[in-house]
Amino acid sequence: MVDVDTQIRAVSRSTGIEQTEGEELRLQRIVQTYASPIDDVWDAVTSPERIARWFAPVEGDAVLGGRYQIVGNAGGDVLACSPPADGSAGYRLSWEMGGAVSWVEIVLTAEGDSTRLELAHAARPGDVPPGFWELYGPGATGVGWDLSLLGLALHLRSDASVTPADAEAWSLSEEGMRFSRRAADAWAEAHVAGGADPDAAAAAAEATYRFYTGQPAPASPEA
Repeated sequence: MVDVDTQIRAVSRSTGIEQTEGEELRLQRIVQTYASPIDDVWDAVTSPERIARWFAPVEGDAVLGGRYQIVGNAGGDVLACSPPADGSAGYRLSWEMGGAVSWVEIVLTAEGDSTRLELAHAARPGDVPPGFWELYGPGATGVGWDLSLLGLALHLRSDASVTPADAEAWSLSEEGMRFSRRAADAWAEAHVAGGADPDAAAAAAEATYRFYTGQPAPASPEA
């Protein structure tokens, strides 16, 4: 059983636009602190054997300059990798999927016996299919990252192992659907805080929730 409300509250979310080397990137950030030391969290987010137990099987070389492939998901290059030292660690990846390239960065910070994990996902607005952002907003990828941080929390707490099939079945359970609802609404709040229109953000959250729970998309206003 997942304590949905506690997990949703344990995560902070934000959205925004940043300029990097003269290029505009849409940025989503998600943060959670885990009651595990940094060396353990680092191993959990870099070891292929452990990643497969809370996220998905991964193949390739998870080292600086290596190339990885998450089975049934994104692949790319390891662009930066800094193992734990002086209370911090992190890595940066290209995230190649569906012909588009975005970037994911994970930063770990030791906080006593706990570890703060910050994940940032940056993408060029022009690489998103036309109308996709307007329909789903940040929840399209954000809810997926929420589910990932939940999987990591369960793994770190109890050494749990969840297969992709188990995760998909849970996502369609009553508890899983409630989690998707709360996560989609939380991303709508982050969207509004980032300057989005509240009605548009709420509509995007509804579309995202329906997407993650296998329901038909809401009818367009013109329908």
